[in-house]
Amino acid sequence: MTTILLVRHGETEWNRVERFRGNADIPLNENGFRQAELLARRIKAEWLPAAVYSSPLSRSVKTGEVIAALFGLKVEINEGLSDVNYGEWEGFTPAEVRARWPELFERWVTNPGGLRFPGGETLEERQAKGVAAIKEIAGRHPDETVVCVGHTVINRLILLGLLDLDLSYFWRIKQDNCSLNVLQKKDDRFICVTLNETGHLKAI
Repeated sequence: MTTILLVRHGETEWNRVERFRGNADIPLNENGFRQAELLARRIKAEWLPAAVYSSPLSRSVKTGEVIAALFGLKVEINEGLSDVNYGEWEGFTPAEVRARWPELFERWVTNPGGLRFPGGETLEERQAKGVAAIKEIAGRHPDETVVCVGHTVINRLILLGLLDLDLSYFWRIKQDNCSLNVLQKKDDRFICVTLNETGHLKAI
């Protein structure tokens, strides 16, 4: 049985003030590094990962490096774990997007399936890459535990895809900064054991 520890990166300033991040390479802030340290300790308390994979964006890479350091590992970059391409929305706050693209924003917050971000991609396109990445990683590590560091959108998409749930459930899953999701691969099925665990962050 392979165990996937799917985690979200630590806090950035664009998380704190709520801006669409996407492919913008926004670094962890001080609180984000502290969150990563606490997440790393939580993982070490229960697992011995064989590898740590990360989105290529630095907020995920740095989170992954904090975790990997406890196990003498190096972070391996996997583009399939990267954030969704928000296109022209990148850098705007939700209020700014609502003002400029009111109809598209309404679709985003109600039923985002099939929505293409202006100049960007659809959730379905990003989901296909994320699910393929997790399946490939799991296949590379039979009967091992691996850490995969992603983002709120890609993590939600991966979870829905692996559990055969459609995108109408997108807003019914939370992914807080440095949250922990535990997935187990049994034969060809993925089972969600833990979702959005954040108890380790209470020390902050």
